[in-house]
Amino acid sequence: MSEKENNPVVLITGSAHRIGACIARHMNQRNYRVIIHYHSSSDAAQKLVDELNGQKAESADMLKANLSEPEAINELAVKAVQCFGQLDVLVNNASRFFPTPVGEVTLTQWDNLVNTNMRAPFLLAQALHAELKKNRGCIINITDVYGHRPLHDHPVYSMTKAALIMLTKSLSNELGPEVRVNAVSPGAIIWPDSDISDERKKEILENTSLERIGSPDDIAETVAFLASADYVTGQVIAVDGGRLLSI
Repeated sequence: MSEKENNPVVLITGSAHRIGACIARHMNQRNYRVIIHYHSSSDAAQKLVDELNGQKAESADMLKANLSEPEAINELAVKAVQCFGQLDVLVNNASRFFPTPVGEVTLTQWDNLVNTNMRAPFLLAQALHAELKKNRGCIINITDVYGHRPLHDHPVYSMTKAALIMLTKSLSNELGPEVRVNAVSPGAIIWPDSDISDERKKEILENTSLERIGSPDDIAETVAFLASADYVTGQVIAVDGGRLLSI
């Protein structure tokens, strides 16, 4: 078996863009073989896979799945193991984010947020449990500062991220000792695609101890640390510049 075939394998959900893509690059640099999951961003996923394979041949692959469909999640789990013949790390990064003011929440909005942000990470962890157990692997969930303190007009989103924090702690008990489960809780890292005023951005940064926005690299480096931190489980690491101290 070649040295490359001994390299661990990581599946990162929602990794064609933004923080997920940054995590993929960091893990690939650390000699992980990387599986890029995407739903609709096939061009971006292919571009990232080509980039990673251009740097390290046969070190990246891509899989499409709609995480709101349970059958698609089970199929993703099977195909993820087939990509490189093993799976060592699952990073639950995929997430939906949009406002849901009380009194205006529709069942469709509820399902979109709950199914992607909360149900999918659990079902994927469940589907990959046996493989991760065999390899003494780990799961890393990407939560949010608003899973600790709710964001105004975003009660459903905040609820799903709070649930993901509890899922992290619960699974660390349920899946140990073979599988470690941790989470990273970002603060202001990348401004959301939805409109956010300059005044609101200024307010957020003024209420952050470091008074500056973070970088996707900050999240990716923490994920890489947790992937190799063999005696750390059940932990939620806030990478938020001190944001939680003031909200």
